[in-house]
Amino acid sequence: MPAASTSIVSAPGSIVLKALPPLSLYVHIPWCVRKCPYCDFNSHEVRDKGRGEAPEQDYVQALIADLELALPQIWGRRVYSVFFGGGTPSLFSARAVGELLAAFRARLNLAADAEITLEANPGTFESAKFRDYRACGVNRLSIGIQSFNPAHLHALGRIHDDEEARRAIGIAQALFDNINLDLMYALPQQTLQEAERDIDTARGFGTAHLSAYHLTLEPNTLFHRRPPPLPDAELAADMQDMIEERLAGSGYVNYETSAFARPGRECRHNLNYWRFGDYLGIGAGAHSKLSFPDRILRQMRYKQPREYMQKVMAGAPIQEQHVLSRADLGFEFMMNALRLAGGFEVALLAERTGLPVSAIERPLQEAVGRGLITRDHIRIAPTLRGRRFLNDLLQLFLPPDGTK
Repeated sequence: MPAASTSIVSAPGSIVLKALPPLSLYVHIPWCVRKCPYCDFNSHEVRDKGRGEAPEQDYVQALIADLELALPQIWGRRVYSVFFGGGTPSLFSARAVGELLAAFRARLNLAADAEITLEANPGTFESAKFRDYRACGVNRLSIGIQSFNPAHLHALGRIHDDEEARRAIGIAQALFDNINLDLMYALPQQTLQEAERDIDTARGFGTAHLSAYHLTLEPNTLFHRRPPPLPDAELAADMQDMIEERLAGSGYVNYETSAFARPGRECRHNLNYWRFGDYLGIGAGAHSKLSFPDRILRQMRYKQPREYMQKVMAGAPIQEQHVLSRADLGFEFMMNALRLAGGFEVALLAERTGLPVSAIERPLQEAVGRGLITRDHIRIAPTLRGRRFLNDLLQLFLPPDGTK
């Protein structure tokens, strides 16, 4: 099998993992109908340069070939979840998704009860298509609603309107019992009352899971280059408080910074990320984190879809890869685990990184002193203050040179 395109740089010092963490599979579908002005994900318009549609079949074959190249790194390990992210994965036909899932089952030790999520845009919903997604094995939908306000949807550059959003949810609920609705708040010129109406509309559907993301101006986006008028920090904080209160009153648990679920309906794939589990990412620009008994490896595939497909067929889809150093591991672990409202068991740090808790003792003590975390011999968790000022909390765990 051809070697990857870059050599692996060994980490200074070694670690010892007594057991490998759970493994998930992430599949990146990089195309969308239109690039949203706030989006910094690796997504590309299907109509770019006159092309009317994504090269579906060629990309499916590239994904399968990519997986086959990666198999030696994960051989024999069970895969507990699959997540089709994008872009807009629901642009792909159910036949393509079914072909991929069949290929995964043939090549991987895929758990019988694996959570299989597909991200979907309300502007791509057709009853028959989503019935076929369900039939081929997709058992969880994540729908990018963002808002039920037509003016805000227009400002966000979304291809759907509020009626299409409601129709999409209705179609989804007729076919799936595990549904997430993605919402955003602190939108351009949004009032507290408008944010409240969005949340009340979403919780009225009673789906298993809701996500509420604060709109941020990310580099390399149109909104970053031409900032729209956004609510100030105080109003955005009021929106966050309102969202948490109203969803808690409807029986949702705020288990992660932006995620709310009915008890027992948390997203298993994302929980694996936050608990510093492993994931193999295939597709254009996909990232991976893979553990071995003596090291933890991060990888990134080539980002441009056509270049990615060419590199896969040449046997070298990986653009960058490196082994995490011992100095980085504490920060990498805490950057994920402290997003969880309930924190993590102390033993998980050593289990997932090979580091003793003494390796991060100094920043832990400072975080306790500043009221950002609570800790005992069993569990470490962010306080409400720590969750509100998560970036400040995480900076305490940066490697000694202060960079990441």
